[in-house]
Formats: sequence, C-alpha cells, structure tokens
Amino acid sequence: MSTAALKDVLDEANAAASEAAETASAIPSDLPSAVPSEPVESGVSGADAISKAVAERSDTIGGVVETLDALALQVGSTRISVWDGIVVLLVIAAVMLLAYFGSRMAVSAVKRIGRLDMAQRLLAEKLITLVVWAVAILMGIDILGIDLTALAVFSGAFGLAIGFGLQKTFGNLIAGIILLMDRSIKPGDVIAIADQAGNSTFGQIRKIGIRAVSVTTRDQREYLIPNENLMINQVENWSYSSKNVRMQVEVGVSYHADMKRAEELMLEAANSCKRVLEVPPPTVWMKEYGDSAVNFTIHCWIRDPEDGVGNVRSEVLKKLWWLLKDNDIEIPFPQRDLNLRDNEAFRELIEALRDERVAKPPPEES
Repeated sequence: MSTAALKDVLDEANAAASEAAETASAIPSDLPSAVPSEPVESGVSGADAISKAVAERSDTIGGVVETLDALALQVGSTRISVWDGIVVLLVIAAVMLLAYFGSRMAVSAVKRIGRLDMAQRLLAEKLITLVVWAVAILMGIDILGIDLTALAVFSGAFGLAIGFGLQKTFGNLIAGIILLMDRSIKPGDVIAIADQAGNSTFGQIRKIGIRAVSVTTRDQREYLIPNENLMINQVENWSYSSKNVRMQVEVGVSYHADMKRAEELMLEAANSCKRVLEVPPPTVWMKEYGDSAVNFTIHCWIRDPEDGVGNVRSEVLKKLWWLLKDNDIEIPFPQRDLNLRDNEAFRELIEALRDERVAKPPPEES
C-alpha cells in the first residue's frame, strides 16, 4: 500500500472516532437507569428530626439513637424502626398528660365563673374537654410528622365503625350534650324511674356522663340510664321548673266522728311537720265513703323531695295518731255484719246442735 493510501485510511478513522465522541457527549447524563430504585421513607418523619436534634446535642445519646434506628423493618417503601416506636409511645404519653392536665385546668377555670348555673357549667366543661383533647391529638400528629392525607382510608374505616359498632356510644354522647343545652335534665333534679320489675321509684341525678346519667335513689341504689333513653322517652321530672312537690297522706275516720274536728286535727298534724311548706298550705279533702270509714286525703307540699317522701308521710301519720286518740276520734278497722236468713234447714241445724249439747255429759270433776 502506498503512503498516500495509508494516510487516507487514518484520516477516515480519526473522523469516525471524533464523530462517535460528539454523539456520546450529546447524550444527557441524567437519563434514568434501566431499573429505578424506589426511595425509602421513614414511617414517622418526626422521629428523624428528633434523632438529628439529639445527635447534635450529645454524641453518646446520638450513637444510641442510631443503633435503635438501625433496628428497622421495611414494608414496601416504608421503614419502621425501634426508634420510631419509642418516639410514638413518648408522644402519645405526652399528649395524654397534656390533654389531662389541660382539661383539668380549664374545668377549674370554668368552675370559678359564678354566672353559670350547674347545667351551663357542666356543658362548658364537657365542650372544653373535647376541644382540649382534639387540639392535643392534632399536636401529636403534627409532632410525629404524620401526613393526614395518609389517614383517608383509616378515617373511612373509622366512620364505618361509628356507623355500626359505636353508633349508640356517639348517640349517647350527643344526647347528653343536647340534654345539657336545653336544660331539661340537670344534676340535682329528682326524676321518677322504674326498675326491671316495673316498680316505680324516684331518685336524684348525681352526674351526667358521656354515656349515661347516674340516678341515686333513697336506698342508695344507683341507676345508670343511657342519655339517649332520657332524650327520646317520656321523663317525669319533679324539679324541672319548680322543686315544689305535692304529696298525699290517706287517712280514714269513723262514721260517728266529728268530721269538722277531724279535718282540723289533720291540718294540725300536717303543719307540725317541719318539711311541710306553709305556702302553699296543706289541705284536706274528703275522698270517699268507704266500707268501714270516711276516707280523707291530706295534701302537703315539700321543697326537698331528694330527702325522701315516705318519711314526711310517716311523721304526719304519727302526729295525727296521738291527736285523734286525745280527741276520742276512732280510727276504724274493717268490720262486717253477718246476717243469717231464717229457713227450715237453718232451724233443723239449730235443733241438732241444741240436742247434741244436751246429750253430751258434763265433764267429771277431778
């Protein structure tokens, strides 16, 4: 090969190499690789910020945190470590303590407000408690760095649980708030209730809770009535608009008694009881002509039914007992007159009994 031909071949090779280099430099260097790697996210982003802050302050504690953070479990693109779990537990404990003491302080501040009555104060305490707990929970979520959009599925499941499993619980919660808002039932009221056997009694409302109302009877039995039942059912409230309660005392006197004097003694017995009100005054009504007595009803008014009704009735009856005895007014007992009709069979029975008595020998004397 001649020198000229060899020179031409080298020139062509150099041209091809320079063209290839220009082509390679034109290719962008940030093209994605054939198998892209997914970024690994921490389950609790707030834990990373806390670990960095701790590492900056102390190398020793930072090393412990790094060791705990190295013990991790990866699920898909989410990484959860032991350090994440510790941070979550600490934040939950801090949130609960903050909400508890915050609600206690808010409730104490509400109690110092003298313009609110008992029902308004209790309603304010419940609403403030709910707000404090809601704020504390949101603060905990923000500290942990949890994305609220990630809770969309959980919120849907929570709403479904409320619709089925927790429907009564949330219904009682709302019913309790409504009862306090309209003030139809409040702590200290006396209401009539019935036990499982259907026996009617009465009790005083001690507490209106989130789920139920606590009612204590005179024999210290405590009934827990769901708030929803008191809202949708008929309730007999003895102290809704007024605490005055009228009670009846039944009394019967003989037909031969002085009725006017008997009524005066009944009024005197009622007025002698300290718990009976002077206004409105006691009254006496003649109820009926009974089989053995003339029946009266003494009507008395009291203002403290929570202290009992039967004890007032007992005091009036005991005082009336001695007043009637001192004035020779009889309290009759049931009496019956027996009339035997005269006929042939009755006369034969009498004769047979008489003959048997005559024929029977007298007992021997010892």
